[in-house]
Amino acid sequence: MPWSNQGGNDGGWQGGGGNRGPWGQGSGGQQPPNLEDIIKKGQERFKDIIPGGGGGKLGLIIILLVIIAAWLISGFYKVETTEQGVVLRFGDWIKTTQPGLNYHLPYPIETVLTPEVTKVNSIEIGFRTTRNGGQSSQEAESLMLTGDENIVDIGFTVLWKIKDAGNFLFNVNDPVQTIRATAESAMREIVGRTDLQAAITAGRLLVETDVRKRLQEVLDEYGTGVQIEAIQLNKAEPPSQVIAAFRDVQAAEADKERVQNEALSYANDIVPRARGLSEQIRLQAQGYKQQVIAEAEGEASRFISIYDEYIKAPYVTRQRIYLETLQEVFTGKQKIIIDGGKSGVSGVVPYLPLNELQKGMSKK
Repeated sequence: MPWSNQGGNDGGWQGGGGNRGPWGQGSGGQQPPNLEDIIKKGQERFKDIIPGGGGGKLGLIIILLVIIAAWLISGFYKVETTEQGVVLRFGDWIKTTQPGLNYHLPYPIETVLTPEVTKVNSIEIGFRTTRNGGQSSQEAESLMLTGDENIVDIGFTVLWKIKDAGNFLFNVNDPVQTIRATAESAMREIVGRTDLQAAITAGRLLVETDVRKRLQEVLDEYGTGVQIEAIQLNKAEPPSQVIAAFRDVQAAEADKERVQNEALSYANDIVPRARGLSEQIRLQAQGYKQQVIAEAEGEASRFISIYDEYIKAPYVTRQRIYLETLQEVFTGKQKIIIDGGKSGVSGVVPYLPLNELQKGMSKK
């Protein structure tokens, strides 16, 4: 404040310099002067400033006005873009102000706190990061029971920032510890509804999402003024005491899955081929059926047509059938025709052509 300048050549409103104190004494002065001496010195100084000297009361009034003006001006304060202003009246939170130039009743009536609200803070649960960059496990926090009654070792990080500075500062006694305890409780609740296999493999993202949602709900109920940005699972695995047995189980599960996939692949190969072959046989049978039916219908039609011709000319039809039958029988056969004459007696001696018959048989 302009009246609290105690050093330098400016000397404040007392005009002092060097190492003099606020009442014109040296820095090692034992007792300050009384109030009457201060008022007298102030009156004398303002008499020199005001033309015509002025009266004592006028000088005192001017001093009081300057002091009051400086006191009122001290109520202006600036809130940065990364902050929120929390105004306290006699220590009681009355309002929260946003970034920019603001005003509050000067001290000691009102004061203001400006915590940073855009900074993302982190809390480690289930582990702690050491100075050399390693991690130390905290089993009391990390060991949790899954939905299928297995134990999982989980370590995760909570990323959070201040959403409402007033609630953050005054609604909860220890916000950081509250976030830690609530986050651990929310994780245990979600993991308790999740199977071990899902919690350590494909279900990790769902666990993070559900824990973040549940944690935010509880913190809002408490009125902590905290915004949860993310939940990051750093580790999710069986406890170290059973990790070897768990890996054996995992290997067996992998072998089971591999054999199932091979069987499924074989089934996908053989079943379509069998279906194709059965369809082929069915189509062949259908074609044979149509062929037999068509041939039978053709033979029936041929018989009917021959019968109709036989009715018209029986002798001619019989002769024709006889000749066609002989032609069909003797076609491609070796034949010897002997004319026996009218009496059935001939001078030609019949013989059996064995050599020709053997040749014919060998050709076949």
